[in-house]
Amino acid sequence: MRRVLVGLVAVLVSVSAGAQTVAVRFPAAVSGKALDGRLMVLLSNDPSEEPRMQINDTMASQQVFGVTVDGMKPGQTVVVADEGGDGISGYPRATLKDVPPGDYTVQAVLNVYETFHRGDGSVVKLSADRGEGKQWSVAPGNLYSKPVKVHVGPGTKLEISMDQVMPEIKPEADTKFIRHIRIQSALLTKFWGRPVFLSAVVMVPWGFDEHPEARYPLIVAQDHFVSEFDDFRTEPPDANLKPVYSDRFHLAGYNRIMQEEAYKNYQEWIAPKTPRMLIVKLQHANPFYDDSYAVNSANVGPYGDAIETELIPAIEKQFRGIGKGWARFLYGGSTGGWESLAVQMFYPDHYNGAFVACPDPVDFHAYMTRDLYKDDNMFYAQGANKRVEQPAMRNYLGQTLISMRDNIAYEAALGDHGRSGDQFDIWQAVYSPQGKDGYPLPIFDKTTGVIDHKTAEYWREHYDLDAILQKDWGTLGPKLQGKLHIYVGSDDTYFLNNAVYLMQDFLDKTGTPGYGVPYEGEVKYGPRAEHCWNGDPAKPNAYSRMHYNQMYVPQIVERMEKTAPAGADLSSWRY
Repeated sequence: MRRVLVGLVAVLVSVSAGAQTVAVRFPAAVSGKALDGRLMVLLSNDPSEEPRMQINDTMASQQVFGVTVDGMKPGQTVVVADEGGDGISGYPRATLKDVPPGDYTVQAVLNVYETFHRGDGSVVKLSADRGEGKQWSVAPGNLYSKPVKVHVGPGTKLEISMDQVMPEIKPEADTKFIRHIRIQSALLTKFWGRPVFLSAVVMVPWGFDEHPEARYPLIVAQDHFVSEFDDFRTEPPDANLKPVYSDRFHLAGYNRIMQEEAYKNYQEWIAPKTPRMLIVKLQHANPFYDDSYAVNSANVGPYGDAIETELIPAIEKQFRGIGKGWARFLYGGSTGGWESLAVQMFYPDHYNGAFVACPDPVDFHAYMTRDLYKDDNMFYAQGANKRVEQPAMRNYLGQTLISMRDNIAYEAALGDHGRSGDQFDIWQAVYSPQGKDGYPLPIFDKTTGVIDHKTAEYWREHYDLDAILQKDWGTLGPKLQGKLHIYVGSDDTYFLNNAVYLMQDFLDKTGTPGYGVPYEGEVKYGPRAEHCWNGDPAKPNAYSRMHYNQMYVPQIVERMEKTAPAGADLSSWRY
């Protein structure tokens, strides 16, 4: 992938007694090229790390004010004014004038956009993944300033030079158990109008190099972009590791727990009775998100077909996979959960089972807390005489962590036209048709929250997994019998259990008069479990999330033994 930018940018920041502004420019002496991208000014009152590492959708988030620049020329000044406007979006505070006077660390980042001339003739500007997994805060070639402490208040002025360029990402090296593969996708290259690559991280079994005659079952572990298996460690835990408290799991020293569990996984992986398999994590980051959702999409491209017809065959060829549907399986949680279910449904003969944990909404009647088909607004529920703001996240006690309105404001500050690189924007990019401007057609207005029901109908037809199951069960049902295993916590952080309830309502009807064959799978709920419960009734989520293999492999082996055709290889991988 070509380097987007080489050069430096100068930024002038002035905060004064009148209108507070951030004026940004880069001189010709630094770069003679015009630049496109999302310019973000960051303010933080937390000195623990750089502001660019502190922008998120949690209670601890620091402040970001973003504006899109198109063809910003050398010497041209872009002003972020305290009143907002001119395409400026802020989070958690809407404008600079809302920032309380005080001491802050200031930093500026330019998330550089590339112009794509796509195969369908549309032209869009997006930030391509550059090997980092679509993370603007560390993306190679993005520009940023060194953090500077400043007092924001009357009469304060400050000049900051954004003289840093984010470095290239060093590829991970192969090890005895962890290997890598990278191919150019013909399908995606045609769609995006430039070379596009697909990659994967492959965990090979013990004895892989010593048993060249063996052919292996394949498990696709659907996940976000990862460069390694963080739940696999060949060395004992670091005795000198300073313990870190996990806010998510309410556990002290969780970093050490992760190392301990990862080392146990290694020990089990090499144990004599462990079935020998290939575990694969795909890398399919794209200009909209850290992964593609593994399906074909009008905006993201034919990732489903590219993965199934290009990447998976290449993996099985290089790493001696059996290469048959009866010997392939899927598992994953959250985004990976939705992907596992969708891929099993859209390519039902390619896989022999999907273990689906805490999936993203599988029925858009329960798009988190909102019904895209019946509700009129994403931000609030309208009553007779009042409206109630809707949550986007909660903890296991039901306490709201962020409202839907604020969650959308967070993404709006990071990018317009669906270019934030975050959750709601990737759902929109994958599920929506392409708009006249070449960008995804919005499912709702980010300022007002008004839902576009016409676009929602497109979502229903193409990506509402429950609706598709119900519509096509007559043909899908016989291909999916015994393959669907769905798990979610009853107190999922993102309300994802709501959609699973609706899907279970349908699945429980299968096998009764008028509802085709029985699905012969399972749907289970973890009482009081937050995101992302994956079906283990014995271990808390903090532990079970690191033991997908131990949970699902026994069921996978049983399924293969039950369904493999006559003469199938059930032995070469059992050494």
